[in-house]
Amino acid sequence: MARNAGERAEAALLLRRLSVELDAVGQRFADLHGLGRTDVRAIVAVMDAARAGEPLTAGGLGAAVSLSSASVTALVDRLERSGHLQRVRDPADRRRVVLQMTERSTAAGAAFFGGLQRDLVAAMEEFSDADLAVVRRFLTGMTGVIERHARGDRP
Repeated sequence: MARNAGERAEAALLLRRLSVELDAVGQRFADLHGLGRTDVRAIVAVMDAARAGEPLTAGGLGAAVSLSSASVTALVDRLERSGHLQRVRDPADRRRVVLQMTERSTAAGAAFFGGLQRDLVAAMEEFSDADLAVVRRFLTGMTGVIERHARGDRP
C-alpha cells in the first residue's frame, strides 16, 4: 500500500480535478436543458435508483438530495412539468407513488452522455480487471468520504 504523503496529496488533487471536470459536463447538460444543479442531482438519483431496481419515492429523493419535503414537492412538480420526471403508482404497492424518468429525459441523457460513456469505457481497456477492481474500491471509498463531508458528518 502507498504510504507516501505526496502521492496521496496528488491523488486527492487528481480526484478534485476529475470532480471539477465532471461538474462542468453536468452543468453543460443542465444549461442545455434549462435545469438547475439540484434538478440534475434529482434526475441522477431517480436514474440510479431505477438501475439498482429500487423505486424512489419523493421522500427518498429528499434524502438523496438533502431537501425538505416542501422543497422536494416543488422540485418534483417542476421536473414533472418540464417533462423530465413522472409520478407513477408502484406496481408492488399501488398505495405508494414512485418517481420515474420520462422517455424524453432518458433519451436526452443518452444523447448527451452516451459519447462520454463510450469514451470512458474505451479508456478503461488499458486497465486490467484487477486494476479496475482497485479503482472501483477507491472511488467507492472516496465517494463515501465526500458524501459524509457534504452532510457535515465527521469521521
